[in-house]
Amino acid sequence: MSVTIADVARRAGVGQGTVSRVLNNRPNVDPETRAKVQRAIEELEFIPSATARRLSLGRTQTIGVVVAHMTTSSVVERLRGIEGALAPAGYDMIVFNVETVERRDTVMREIARRERFDGVLVVSIEPRPEEVARIVRAGIPIVLLDVDHPGIPSVVVDDVAGGRLSAGHLLKLGHERIAFLGDPPRLALGFRSSKRRLRGVRTELVAAGFALPDRHVASGEHGRASAAHLARQLLAGPDRPTAIVCASDTQAFGAIEAIRGLGLDVPGDISVVGYDDIELAAPLGLTTVRQPLEASGQLAVERLLAHIAGMPVRPVRAVLPVLLVARDTTAPPPSVPKTT
Repeated sequence: MSVTIADVARRAGVGQGTVSRVLNNRPNVDPETRAKVQRAIEELEFIPSATARRLSLGRTQTIGVVVAHMTTSSVVERLRGIEGALAPAGYDMIVFNVETVERRDTVMREIARRERFDGVLVVSIEPRPEEVARIVRAGIPIVLLDVDHPGIPSVVVDDVAGGRLSAGHLLKLGHERIAFLGDPPRLALGFRSSKRRLRGVRTELVAAGFALPDRHVASGEHGRASAAHLARQLLAGPDRPTAIVCASDTQAFGAIEAIRGLGLDVPGDISVVGYDDIELAAPLGLTTVRQPLEASGQLAVERLLAHIAGMPVRPVRAVLPVLLVARDTTAPPPSVPKTT
């Protein structure tokens, strides 16, 4: 026969309501009483019913998380941060993976259902105004991660600064012909990070008196194979770049593969900079812009849980810094002597 809250209450010598408050981590319990209840729970090996707990709280204890391309390394690291922050708070998450426009539209309708979720995290997908209005009307707390929207709590990184750091690092090494490889500027799924990183690269080059001609900008479907194809195109011209800034580490790996496939050396002939600093970046020696992927997921959850609790979320837009991590894929261009 399973142990019940009544059994725990009898063992601890308290009422069932007190046991419930301890289980739900409510603050209005005397520390000595809380210790007695916790001791009774351990002695009886009581396992509380998740359903009963949710009913007592009047919540689903479930968060909806919308992501694009769930198997992408940067998304996996963000999800690790999200799950790591939700679990101690007693929340489950349902992940909605979006890879097509049709799926995106369906998911953005489904998440506006109060009976399914206590709150929603939308990662890297910019919601349309009417979608935000639908979620707000439904009374569902929402936080955006890697995108923002006026009045909606969000966690973003400074992608423009990241682009500037990439270009600035290469300029200091002596590069003048710098290319950019990223995602299409207007993706139907609502991605904007690549465009912001490109803006940062262009801004830094112009400030230094250089240009970023259109022939040195390539964009295509996100992925290593596509990036390799784009890199070969960038290197086919008569004034090939001596360095390529990529909008992600995954694309940087594709570019490196293409460069070496052409019989060129990285970084001896062409330098490459990535973006994200995913787990593979360090062992493969990739110079990249580190954004706090796991930490951004954790912060987004903290903001969402505060929103669910009815607490004000300030500032509405939290901006996290980025850092250039120099490794083995960048060096002075062939015409510039290396310093020791």
